[in-house]
Amino acid sequence: MPEQETGGYESASRAWREARLSPLWESAVAFKERAAAPKPLHWRWGAVRPLIDRAIELVSPRDVERRVLMFTDPELNTSRRATTTIGLNAGLQILLPGESARPHRHSMDAIRFVLEGEGAVTVVDGKEYPMSEGDLILTPGWCWHEHVHRGARPVIWLDGLNSPLHRYLGTATFEPGPAPHLPDTIPDDAYSVAGMLPMTGADDHRHSPVFCYTYATARAAASAAPVGQDGARRVRYANPSTGGPAMALMDHQLMQIDAGVVTLPMRSTSNAICVVVEGRGISQVGTESFEWGPKDVFTLPQGNWISHRAEGKSAYLFVYSDREVYARLGLLKEEYGNRSPE
Repeated sequence: MPEQETGGYESASRAWREARLSPLWESAVAFKERAAAPKPLHWRWGAVRPLIDRAIELVSPRDVERRVLMFTDPELNTSRRATTTIGLNAGLQILLPGESARPHRHSMDAIRFVLEGEGAVTVVDGKEYPMSEGDLILTPGWCWHEHVHRGARPVIWLDGLNSPLHRYLGTATFEPGPAPHLPDTIPDDAYSVAGMLPMTGADDHRHSPVFCYTYATARAAASAAPVGQDGARRVRYANPSTGGPAMALMDHQLMQIDAGVVTLPMRSTSNAICVVVEGRGISQVGTESFEWGPKDVFTLPQGNWISHRAEGKSAYLFVYSDREVYARLGLLKEEYGNRSPE
C-alpha cells in the first residue's frame, strides 16, 4: 500500500475505533470454523472425595449460600465465574446432618443428582422429596427450593444448572427467601398412572409438575428400553404432561451400556455432562480417551466424536445436556459415524 494510503488508513482506523466500529475484514476469525472441538474434562471420584472433606472442615452453609465445589474448565473460567461447559455448569453440594440450605429461587434451571448418603430432603415449591443415591430432583427456574438434612451421615449431590446460558443471555437473576407465597401444586400421585393425566387446566408446561425421579424407576426403564442407533439403551426423564423433556431448556437421560458393547461414534452441536452411576468403562471423546468408574463426572463438549464402552458388566450413565436449547433454535445437528473395529 502506498505511504499516503497507509496514513489515510491509519487515520480512518482511529476514527472507527473512536466511534466503536471494527472492520470485519481485520478479524482473524471472521467466517472461519473453529480449528478443533473443545476438549473433554474428567474428574475421578477417588481424587475429588478427599477435597470434599476439606470443604466440610472449612465451610458452613451458615456462612455461605451453598457449600458447593464447582467443576471448572480453565478455558471457560473468566471473571471468577466457574463454568463447566459452554451452556451448563456442574458442582458438588454437601449437606451434613442437622444442616440446612436456606430457601431461594433463580431464573436458572437446576437439578440435583444424588451421589452419596441419605436422610436429606429437598423442598421444591412446598413439595418435600427425600434424597437417595441415584435420584434426580428438579428445581426449575423460579421454583422456590431449600435443602434440609435430618439424617445421620453427609449427603453429597451433583448440582447441574444452565447458568452459563442465562449469563450469556443476560437473564441470570436471583431472589433470596423466605418465599412470600408458594404456588398451588398438584400431588405427584396424580401423575402416577401411565397414559392418564389430571384435567386441571393449570399445568405449567415449561417443566414437569413432578420434581423427583427415583433411580430404581429410571434404571428399570433403561433396562427395558430397546437398543438405540448407537448401541446404547436410553430413557428420557420426561414431563408427564407433555411427553417432552422434564425442563424446556435442559434434557436429562439415563443411558445403559450393555456389558462389552462399544457404542457407535456420534457427535452433536450440543454439550453434555455425564455422571457414572454404576459400572466401569472407557470413553473416547475426540482425541481424548479415559477410563471411568462410579461417581466420576466428565464432559462431552460439542463437536467431538464420542464413543463409550462398558467393561465387565452393564454400566449406567446419567447425562444432562443443553440439547433442547439447540433443538428449539433449529441448530441441533447429530451425526453417527462408523463403528471402529474391536
